Amino acid sequence: MTPDREDRSPSDASDDIAELRARVAQLESAGPARPRHHLRSFFAGLLIVLVAILTPLSAVATWASDIVGDTDRYVATMEPLASDPDVQAAVTNRVTNVVMQNIDLKTLLSDVAPADRPRLEKALGKLSGPLTSGLSGFVHNTVQKFVSSDAFAKLWTGLNRRVHTAVDKALTGSGGGAVKLTNDTVTIDLAPVIAEAKKRLVDRGLGVASKIPDVHTDFTVLTSDSIGKIKKGFRLLQLMGVWLPILTLVLAAVAVLLAVRKRRALVAAGIAIAVGAAILGIALWAFRAIYLDGLPSGVSQPAAGAVYDALVRFLRTTVRMVITVGVVVALAAWLTGEGRAATRVTAMWRGGIGAVRDAAGLTGGPVGAWVHRAKTWLNWTVVAVSAVIMLVWDRPTGVVIVWIALCALIALAVIEFLDDDGSPHMTVTPAG
Repeated sequence: MTPDREDRSPSDASDDIAELRARVAQLESAGPARPRHHLRSFFAGLLIVLVAILTPLSAVATWASDIVGDTDRYVATMEPLASDPDVQAAVTNRVTNVVMQNIDLKTLLSDVAPADRPRLEKALGKLSGPLTSGLSGFVHNTVQKFVSSDAFAKLWTGLNRRVHTAVDKALTGSGGGAVKLTNDTVTIDLAPVIAEAKKRLVDRGLGVASKIPDVHTDFTVLTSDSIGKIKKGFRLLQLMGVWLPILTLVLAAVAVLLAVRKRRALVAAGIAIAVGAAILGIALWAFRAIYLDGLPSGVSQPAAGAVYDALVRFLRTTVRMVITVGVVVALAAWLTGEGRAATRVTAMWRGGIGAVRDAAGLTGGPVGAWVHRAKTWLNWTVVAVSAVIMLVWDRPTGVVIVWIALCALIALAVIEFLDDDGSPHMTVTPAG
């Protein structure tokens, strides 16, 4: 035996043996847990992938229930198009063409009463070309003035209210047999616009316009030919409404709770939600081009693009909002971790705010001590409340999203400012 071992007592040896046995028992107890950990991680990852897939579907489901399924919301969505230049130009051109097709130029002058000739000549002005061109310009100008008026905006709203059921049927296949679609196309009958244009032409001296018969011409709102294959799926999403977004959030929460590394899972869930919403945004952009390319040649592409943009405006806003929420949640989870980059950013944030408070000579006192103890929960409460506000806000705009994010940032800064553990906050300069 070596001298060291000779000096050791039997009790010391028994203690070493007991320690070794304890370590072996600890390793043996940890061994079988590894497969369970791997299984938990696998299912957590699977749920996060499912969340990424369900995120765009949830946005579409909300849009289908909120816009397509609600007449008042649909009308409010389409109402601004009455003042859209492309829509006004398309309606003006369509009505002008119909009026010109129903005016017999050969008998125009002979049908005009002698008393109305001066008014007509004054209205048409000095023609620089054929009578057809001058008259067409006169009609176009008259129709354009009406289409730019408040009277047309009011008429446009009423027409869209009547056509909503057809839009619902085109997108979802619902609506009943009373709704008629022509060649899978939803159209607005411009007969009331033509009737008003006839009246205004007569008032301006073109009495022959009164002889134009009642004419029905269509303005294409939506063609369902290119989306007919997804009607059933779209209808299913509409029926699911707000339940699918709730299910998506629940699955995200389960994935985080199931994961072994919960903070990392929360970061992954936030990124998955943001990526899913971003994919939907790209799909909306790509489908717009495909949809416009598939329109009939007689349909105004700029006007159809304006209608498409109006219909999906709420969906695009939702995409931006969900991306913001996902990034904020992922960033908050990352910053609360112990990674080198996250620690450096957190140190700069805390050091800067702490330096401001020390320069002002303020102390937190009892409030600061309480904030220090509850700081983690307070920070996550701010993040959670901001996310909920974004999700429940009725049609949040980009400005609203920015303001919510700024308010959340200010709230986090206030919490950091009030945090006082009794030690001074010094400015931390990140290592080069």
